[in-house]
Amino acid sequence: MINITPTGAALGARITGVDLSKPVDAQTFKAIEDALHEHEVIVFPAQKLTPEQHVAFSRQFGELEHHLRQDRCRPGHPELFIVSNIIENGKPIGSTDAGFFWHSDLCYAAEPSRGSLFYAHEVPMLDGQPKGDTLFASMTAAFDALPEETKQILLGRKAVNSYFAGYSRERTGAPRPELTAEQRAKVPDTLHPAVRTHPVTGRKCLFMNEAYTTEIVGLDPQESRRLLDLLFEHLKEDRFVYRHRWAPGDFLIWDNCATQHRAILDYELPLRRRMERTTLTGSVPF
Repeated sequence: MINITPTGAALGARITGVDLSKPVDAQTFKAIEDALHEHEVIVFPAQKLTPEQHVAFSRQFGELEHHLRQDRCRPGHPELFIVSNIIENGKPIGSTDAGFFWHSDLCYAAEPSRGSLFYAHEVPMLDGQPKGDTLFASMTAAFDALPEETKQILLGRKAVNSYFAGYSRERTGAPRPELTAEQRAKVPDTLHPAVRTHPVTGRKCLFMNEAYTTEIVGLDPQESRRLLDLLFEHLKEDRFVYRHRWAPGDFLIWDNCATQHRAILDYELPLRRRMERTTLTGSVPF
């Protein structure tokens, strides 16, 4: 029987009693989907999934994205984006530096992702403790807590989201390879509401992040920068955040409309981390 236990943080719930390697019946799936909309992040511990089972369960939510960087996807599975620090035959098997800034997956796309489904294959351990936690912040809670004056400034305004800006950020690892002209053409800068309405719950969500959002349209550049910096500090306050400590077999789903997240880089080789992610297609924000 499915059991749903909230984390006690502003978001997040733990779900047990479901084996995702087996077909999930309609009633159980509805309970899972409802829990995702209510809690914004849901965790299924101790799962044992093949790539095919990961993809099959993900498809119950809808169509899946094929990531722009196919060189970082699992061979034969264009839906599975690999996040890993592992090097094989002199080459990284996945993205080695993904997610170290607060962001929402595919926020720069014309139709940003609805959600992401992340499976932990290998978790780095040091002195018996897992490393490489992920922080999740509730953008519904962060918006609700804003002063009314700030809400009114943001409502109805657009923000610029730039994949190139996020991709080009200085990082602690080796420099990323330059994007090809073809890759850049696939991800032009986009304008989305600074505050979007969740397509299912109807709640208002801040839709801007330090990785990819570069400007609030309609404000002069200095005011835009000042407000963005204030919001970026606001949204990562502890009262809005759930910190997930990974264990091998964790399967975690987050709502990209209502949350953003950041990886903690507190490990390096020979400590190994290997995760795989499917990404749900979304819709035009409003």
